[in-house]
Amino acid sequence: MSAGLSPLRRRLTTFERCYAVATQLRRETHVDQFVIRTGIPLQPFRVTARRPADDDVILAWVA
Repeated sequence: MSAGLSPLRRRLTTFERCYAVATQLRRETHVDQFVIRTGIPLQPFRVTARRPADDDVILAWVA
């Protein structure tokens, strides 16, 4: 998934980093956050406050 990425991009696009962002957003906004898998090599994970579509893969729900 991250074979062609620079070391910095690889570090910034980890699930752990995305989960940390979701946790921070949840704490600041009091709105549930979802970490989903995108299937896009440059952005393999994404944080969203909207409930993802049924075909999206939810990896974490920060409530």
